[in-house]
Amino acid sequence: MSETVFSKIIAREIPADIVYEDDQVLAFRDINPQAPVHIVI
Repeated sequence: MSETVFSKIIAREIPADIVYEDDQVLAFRDINPQAPVHIVI
C-alpha cells in the first residue's frame, strides 16, 4: 500500500501544526481551513 499524506505526517516526514498527541491520537491544524478552527483528528 502506498503512503498517504496522513501517514507521512504521523512519521514526521511532512511538517504539521500538531495541537495534540498521545499514544492513540494525533490532531493537527488543517492547511486549508474551512472554519476559524479546523483541526484534523
